[in-house]
Amino acid sequence: MKKIIFSAVLACLFVFNTQAQDEETSNDDYNKWQVRFRVLSVVPSPSDDIDGADVDISTAFTPEFDFTYFFNKNIAAELILATTKHEVEIEDVADLGHVWLLPPTLNLQYHFYANDFKPYVGAGINYTIFYGVDSGDLEDLDYENTVGFSLQAGVDYNLNEKWFLNLDIKKLFLQTDVTPKGATESSEVGIDP
Repeated sequence: MKKIIFSAVLACLFVFNTQAQDEETSNDDYNKWQVRFRVLSVVPSPSDDIDGADVDISTAFTPEFDFTYFFNKNIAAELILATTKHEVEIEDVADLGHVWLLPPTLNLQYHFYANDFKPYVGAGINYTIFYGVDSGDLEDLDYENTVGFSLQAGVDYNLNEKWFLNLDIKKLFLQTDVTPKGATESSEVGIDP
């Protein structure tokens, strides 16, 4: 919980965004593009199907870019681009090294307007690519690239006509099959950041 609170404080203090949306827009008068630069905290909620063992995946901090296209004043699509490195271990058993995740995510959003505040909710799809694997104590590990779903909620606060602050929370429903070298069966590991 402390990591989540710390991440929210970081987002509020350091994440500035460029805004293509005008502060006052009508249904026919709005800009279609919005670009953000954010600092993310990725906090996995690991689970696994390995009997008698618990997989632990580290929290990571990373920069993130996203691009939002507005179909109209309220409905938009957001493409999220970031990559993170996570340490992986089976608690008190084995160091599984680290793995990089590239999880491009496309969300469909609905934006509300309340003066300088613009809250939004979204849902979408994610495709995670695993790369840069260091297997730690094992000879080799293979992580299967996978599709997942995402939910998000956030709010933009206008500082002026071009800049705003953003606070955003996302949940990815993400699982992968992990196979050690020479094994005939894989283990399903839930990452769910």
